[in-house]
Amino acid sequence: MKNIKLIKKLKIFSLVALLAIPFSCQDDFLDRLPLGEVANNEELGVGGQEAAMFGVYSLLNRVGGWERFWFGSIRSDDSQKGSTTGDGAAFGNAFNDFQYIPTIGLNTTWWNGHYEVIFACNEVINNIEEEGLADSGSIANDGEARAIRALMYFELRRDYGEVPIITATIDVPSDAFAPKSTIAAIDTFIKNDLLIAEANLPQSWTGFPGRSSSGFAKSLLAKLYLYQNDWPNAYNKCKEIIDSQVYSLEPNLVNLFERVGNNGVESIFEIQQTVTENGDSYNTNYFISQGVRGTGDWNLGWGFNVPTSNLANAFEAGDLRKANTLLESGQDDGGFGGGVLPAFPSVLAQQYWNKKAYTMKSIRTTLAINGNRWENIKIIRYADIILMAAEAGNESGLASQSEIVGYINKIRSRAGLLNTTATGQADLRDAIKQERRVEFALEEYRFYDLVRWGDASTVLSGLGYLPKHALYPIPQDAIDQSGGVIVQNPNY
Repeated sequence: MKNIKLIKKLKIFSLVALLAIPFSCQDDFLDRLPLGEVANNEELGVGGQEAAMFGVYSLLNRVGGWERFWFGSIRSDDSQKGSTTGDGAAFGNAFNDFQYIPTIGLNTTWWNGHYEVIFACNEVINNIEEEGLADSGSIANDGEARAIRALMYFELRRDYGEVPIITATIDVPSDAFAPKSTIAAIDTFIKNDLLIAEANLPQSWTGFPGRSSSGFAKSLLAKLYLYQNDWPNAYNKCKEIIDSQVYSLEPNLVNLFERVGNNGVESIFEIQQTVTENGDSYNTNYFISQGVRGTGDWNLGWGFNVPTSNLANAFEAGDLRKANTLLESGQDDGGFGGGVLPAFPSVLAQQYWNKKAYTMKSIRTTLAINGNRWENIKIIRYADIILMAAEAGNESGLASQSEIVGYINKIRSRAGLLNTTATGQADLRDAIKQERRVEFALEEYRFYDLVRWGDASTVLSGLGYLPKHALYPIPQDAIDQSGGVIVQNPNY
């Protein structure tokens, strides 16, 4: 009954308090179990909010759509709008050219999607408290909800700065609005949720690896510390994750971004996607919107979020990640079975395409689906922890040079590169920045890294970036429907 109550409230809120949010799933998607079967864990048991948590995981599709790469990738020097000149031109102006618009649809759906997930998490947490549930399964459900809620607030904080903190169960539309909180208050809130989640979640789940784990809570907490420039805490938290030996680097780069790599050894948290035996897909438009925009066998998607020549030139000679990141028009797909792409500009509108969204032709043939609807969205992977440990260790002075170099070389070795020659804090800092760029290209890291490093004004100035563009304006719809309770960000 609680899960039904949750769904009804979310539907009321969506219709009354927010604009309708389009997404690729069916209306009854929240009523489905998550994408996998959860085995009864003998240590944890089944929690009293198990069904409601399944709804939360399904609801993550609200923040797993193409809005994610518009905010995280297209604002960087690694990526550009793509597709054809006229397709999505308004979105390109807003994100590619830093002509931010509070009223643009991508902004509204990104904001609304996060708060819908937050409200679902609030329902789980509040129900557990109200009902006095103290069994191990319910305590784990609470930790799951807190970890997901923390992720939502972290992403909102990263894109908008000050945002409202709402912990209430949404009974009436007015419950969904509150004044903005300070960054310090948001960070404290996120940290508290993650500390509880870290303590109460298992390292892994039997039967459903997509559930929040203690490693996910630790990883997100390390990332929060990194964004605060709290280098000692970031380093120590990364070391906890590394020393746990729960995760490892995927040896095969190709597997990272193929169906076989879903929830692999490097995965810390992914938004789950799937295709059933009868061809039904329950997912977002995240990858299909990044597929090659062509015809026939090359009608693989909408063609957005394409690599820039700047990114192509950023890879060292011999870096295996280049061939795993860039798909080039007029060139062979490099062993994926699709053969040679049509030429640019006579047939295809872009020189490069995002190969991390590309898939083996054999899989497309087997599933009889051209566009990628089965690859999970990587939110945090172990390579990030290694490079965060290197960065935090370098900035804090807590790690020796040999330890920092060792972290960098783990990443470089998998990419087929020789060991780094960097020495000294400044050179190591530059080496870490380089590795983060090419390792996580087109994965929504670059723009945020440039902002937190203080490099955005220098690197992105030629694209129209100004310091105010570190934060996006709050959606005008949220401001209007709050009756002025929420105020716009400065300089907008």
